[in-house]
Amino acid sequence: MTGQTLVKVGMADLNIAIDGAVLKTTGLGSCVGLTLFDSQSKVAGMAHVMLPSSEIAREAQFNQAKYADTAIPELLERMQAAGARLNRLEAKMAGGAQMFALGGSDTLRIGPRNVESCTAILQHYRIPILGTDTGGNYGRTVEFDSYKGILLIRSVQHGVKEI
Repeated sequence: MTGQTLVKVGMADLNIAIDGAVLKTTGLGSCVGLTLFDSQSKVAGMAHVMLPSSEIAREAQFNQAKYADTAIPELLERMQAAGARLNRLEAKMAGGAQMFALGGSDTLRIGPRNVESCTAILQHYRIPILGTDTGGNYGRTVEFDSYKGILLIRSVQHGVKEI
């Protein structure tokens, strides 16, 4: 995916891309890189979700992009403002790894809980998930092409994969 405009998405961040720009985020361990795409309008979006629920937010002015339950609605709003239609959106996601082997406590299962939360929210909006590369115990970097709708996943352990 060279020669295209690159739109960086940081940790606990989200953004949209149009006109063939490529969305990119790095450092996906337990975080989930969630992408949404409207193939007709060619509007793409990506959220780098750190945590499953904003219920645990302690800060008064919390970052909506940090939590699955607030990042996805915000991403949907931005994409619709750019011309995407909710009923045409399709999702892909990567990340959600269990980076550390730590007992059986559910609070330590951040990666799997992020995946579960994103999946449940997408189901609520009736957005189909076309592909995933989640779980494991390794980090990922992802790029999403806003023209083709291809999610490119890179990891040291597993090389390059397209979904």
